[in-house]
Parts: sequence; structure tokens; C-alpha cells
Amino acid sequence: QVQLVESGGGLVQAGDSLRLSCSASESTRTIISMGWYRQAPGKQRELVATITNRGSTRYGDSVKGRFTISRDNAKNTVFLEMASLKPEDTAVYYCNNPQRQTPYPWGQGTQVTVSS
Repeated sequence: QVQLVESGGGLVQAGDSLRLSCSASESTRTIISMGWYRQAPGKQRELVATITNRGSTRYGDSVKGRFTISRDNAKNTVFLEMASLKPEDTAVYYCNNPQRQTPYPWGQGTQVTVSS
């Protein structure tokens, strides 16, 4: 069972940038799709970006043009570069495989807080 560990969050000001990392306990080479999710207080978890093992990416409308997802299969890691951060980006960010009917066990996530 793949274990996921997210890191890189923090407290930043609006307009700042952050880079999140998601490390997997097993090789990501065979994982066709990986994604970043976020969950704000009182809201459902939402999928914000996905990347296939061929490098195809998709983004939610709220982050398109500001966030960039990438992966390094040699390091079993998926990244999320976040720029022009807004207070509404404040959430706990998680990674997982969006194609699985049953997700991998969720990691602890990494908190991103954007102050205005």
C-alpha cells in the first residue's frame, strides 16, 4: 500500500509563492495519474491539479495559470508550485491518485495559510 507524505506548506502573504512536495513510499513510475487536492475548513476536499505519467496536466479553474504540477518519478515525488497565492487558497493540501476508486491512505497533508 502506497504511503504519501506531503510537505512544504506554510504561512505566506497574498501574492507569494510556495512549492509543495508529495513523497510516495513506492515507485511512482507505474502510477498513471497523481493529483493534488485541498480541503479548506468547512468545505469538501477538492481536486486542484492532476498529472499523468506522460506529463499531461489538468487544473481546476480556481488555480489555472497560477499553480503548476510536476512529477519526478526517479524520486517518487510529485510537486505543486503555487504562485500568486490568494487568501482563498488557504487549505490543507493532500496528494493522491485520482483514478483509484479507493484512494491510497490519505497522508497528514500540509497546511497552506495565505494572509491578506
